[in-house]
Amino acid sequence: MTQPMTARTPAPTPAGTLSIAHGARPATDGGTEVLARFEEWVRRSPDAPAVIDGAHSWTYRQIGAAADEAVAALRARVRPGDLVGVCLDRSAALVVTAVALARLGAVYLPLGPRPGEHRTDAVTEDLNVGCLIGDPELLPPRHRTGDRLDLALPGEGANATTTVVAAFAAPGAGAHSAPAGTFYAVLTSGSTGRPKAVAVGEPALAGLLDWYRATTGLGPGDRQSLLIGVAFDPHLLELWAGLTSGAALVPAPDEVRWDSVVLADWWRTAEVSVAVAATPMVEPLLDRPWPQDLRLRHLIVGGDRMRRRPGAAVTATVHNAYGPAEATVVATTYAMHGTDSAAGTDSAPPIGHPVPGVTVLVADPEGRPVERGTEGELLIGGSGLALGYLDPELTACRFLAVPGGLELPGVERVYRTGDRVRMAADGQLEFLGRLDDQVKISGVRIEPAEVEAAFEQDPAVLSAVVTAPRTADGRARLVAYVRAAAGAGLTADALLPALRTWLPEQAVPSDVRIVDSFPLDANGKVDRAELTRRAAESGLSRSGGTAPDGTAADGDGAADATPGERLVLSAARDILGRPGISLADNFTEAGGTSVLAARLLTVIEKDSGIRLRAPELLRQPDLRAVARLVDERASRQPAGA
Repeated sequence: MTQPMTARTPAPTPAGTLSIAHGARPATDGGTEVLARFEEWVRRSPDAPAVIDGAHSWTYRQIGAAADEAVAALRARVRPGDLVGVCLDRSAALVVTAVALARLGAVYLPLGPRPGEHRTDAVTEDLNVGCLIGDPELLPPRHRTGDRLDLALPGEGANATTTVVAAFAAPGAGAHSAPAGTFYAVLTSGSTGRPKAVAVGEPALAGLLDWYRATTGLGPGDRQSLLIGVAFDPHLLELWAGLTSGAALVPAPDEVRWDSVVLADWWRTAEVSVAVAATPMVEPLLDRPWPQDLRLRHLIVGGDRMRRRPGAAVTATVHNAYGPAEATVVATTYAMHGTDSAAGTDSAPPIGHPVPGVTVLVADPEGRPVERGTEGELLIGGSGLALGYLDPELTACRFLAVPGGLELPGVERVYRTGDRVRMAADGQLEFLGRLDDQVKISGVRIEPAEVEAAFEQDPAVLSAVVTAPRTADGRARLVAYVRAAAGAGLTADALLPALRTWLPEQAVPSDVRIVDSFPLDANGKVDRAELTRRAAESGLSRSGGTAPDGTAADGDGAADATPGERLVLSAARDILGRPGISLADNFTEAGGTSVLAARLLTVIEKDSGIRLRAPELLRQPDLRAVARLVDERASRQPAGA
């Protein structure tokens, strides 16, 4: 049920053109089902490859047959409409599971291969999850020791697991079920401290896939990347784009997601022709000479604000895509080519026009559309909207009736994105930032309140406040201020392991500070703006070589530091936004994520000419060991190289 943003009185019409734009009419009006298109390719080209994973390949017939086996095994326990949590990585087994659940009419809930014990427990307590499918050794204890069923899924491939089970456990009392018509559900960050689930219907995904195929020309003989993290909603676009077009899906090895150069090499060796990738992974490639021997012709990029345009040498069409999970992955896009007049500039591209079936409008705080050229909140409506959240109260708060007095054909409700945008005279949308506390870290939406709640699960923590200052290059990072309970001795190193069981890696703060109190504003509330200012300025106050606890920080200022030590420490401090870390710190434990590791590798290569691989970085116990690798490689380089 929706609610109006304001009373239903006619909205005044500004003198100028209103900030409303409509996508083209959908090609099929959602009439063509997603699963039906896959079944059509099974009949039309049963021997065509559906999944190619290195030396292993599965045809459409084989994927369909394996899905039939999974359906037969699950049918007695999984009913239509049941939520099924999928804890698998990008692989043929994941593809088979997705098809099997669609055939059963169950709801595919991708959680990723290692979603974290506490996070999984929270999901299965809040949501009526029928079972979890995954490696039994990686499932939470409640599902690891309960009733389970072995599944005969493909066990080959870079990310495959040899043993997969469907594990059953009773849901929590009052757990939410998926609304009727849900095809898949995905988790987004929740301000209550627990993740919230978005339910998407099959027609919404079908309409987006129609646009994707028409735009990219994806079809038989093509190879579609399967690169995005499984818990991130663009994964659904990748997976079903390949299966509904007769193309082959190509799962990416995990190290590809850590290193943009390895990503480009993988595109080449895997002969990928159409790909989806996160903005932070693609932008470093735009600063390098573009590989000229790629088959890649379309690259859909999203998840974070894009800060530059592809250069003249880029042969693929790059689509800057925008869309919350609540609007089915992609709501607007802007296509860029190497032949554009603005190619190669550092100007941020717009997020473009709405895709077919989508209507966008820019509104004032009362929900009335503003004139073009005026800032406001982006509202999205049309056939691409999700059904809502699994929690009906959340749905009523964010999915609203069309503002009174507006005539929007085909739009019955709108989703309030919380994003600040501006519509140009030609209808192009420019993304300006968030209106609330929500931030994006490495392309993932994070509610600071959820991170705070995760800290406060620890009985030694009295309270926590999380801020999101920006680094010098405009990227957000999370800084946590934590107050200890009476008598508790806290350290950041002691808090982080438990925190990672609650949160995705992007939501783990890069800097944790133990404090005695929080600053308060004039109303007696925590002064978050002051904490954000302190976090942003801490780099200046600590740049003289002191760690957060006031002790000397070894590294780039020391007279006996090696070139590798100076480079690695300086780059890690800048990328992590933590001027106080030392060479004795471990990169991952200091807040390093897959995207940040890729940036560190890029800086090291740019400044030293030394090319490290992601596994080398991640295997090292501390930054000093990483620096030692750089120094050793440099000593073996020919003079003048």
